[in-house]
Amino acid sequence: MKWEGNRESDNVEDRRDDGGGGGGGGFGLGGGSIGIGTIAIALVASWFFGVSPGTVLNLLTGGGGGQPAQVEQAPAKHPPVNDQMAKFVATVLGDTEDVWTELFRASGASYVKPKLVLFSGQTQTACGTGQTATGPFYCPADQKVYIDLSFYRLMQQRFHVNGEFAQAYVIAHEVGHHVQNLMGISRKVDAARAKASEAQANALSVRLELQADCFAGVWAFHANESRSILENGDVETALNAASAIGDDALQKQARGYIVPDSFTHGSSAQRVRWFKRGIDSGKVSSCNTFETKAL
Repeated sequence: MKWEGNRESDNVEDRRDDGGGGGGGGFGLGGGSIGIGTIAIALVASWFFGVSPGTVLNLLTGGGGGQPAQVEQAPAKHPPVNDQMAKFVATVLGDTEDVWTELFRASGASYVKPKLVLFSGQTQTACGTGQTATGPFYCPADQKVYIDLSFYRLMQQRFHVNGEFAQAYVIAHEVGHHVQNLMGISRKVDAARAKASEAQANALSVRLELQADCFAGVWAFHANESRSILENGDVETALNAASAIGDDALQKQARGYIVPDSFTHGSSAQRVRWFKRGIDSGKVSSCNTFETKAL
């Protein structure tokens, strides 16, 4: 992936030296935070703590209840200028800002840029205590993307996914959730899930996650068209990442069998399909997962 020399976002906050963010414990993350790593990390957490992935997922996706926390943070701190991984993250975020600002402008709207928070261990968010165990996530209550960069090592070691574009896909997916929040989609889905059965609520979550995958593809299309960021093999690394964290792949690895009604992010094939739809078309209108029968 060609990214060095491109614009870095100023909207990156570094909390990695904040002593773990203080407070909290467990896996609680109320307030509807949503993340690409939720199922993946639920699987890993189940191995370490001896509880079922379903139990961890229930807590990670808000099943444990709780109101958004009131968060008081020290003044925001920028990453060190010589931190290469932080520069990469800031550049990818800046690229998403450029793409979505233009797409919103073209539709007559204004794009509100999210903040991206780097943390280590745990940190306080407006959705509760965010922890490494949840993987990267987006908190709609404070419009911030949170990531512990150790997740990228997990991608390599546990899921055998390598490559900078695969890492960029993770950020673009979370920014996709921010786009859904700005468009009012997340709010409608939350309201519908509150009235639905567990299986129906899970199905709605799948559609929300697949749309975020598609939005990540839309970003990649426009970023490449404007700045030629893609190199040979880049798309394949992103597709490998999407496939590795499909619900069916993770459940089969953890249990030896799959339970489709419990899916909350989509199967490997679905995640690949919707990312490809976004990157092939570059159109937000191609990402309406809520108006199609066949995902």
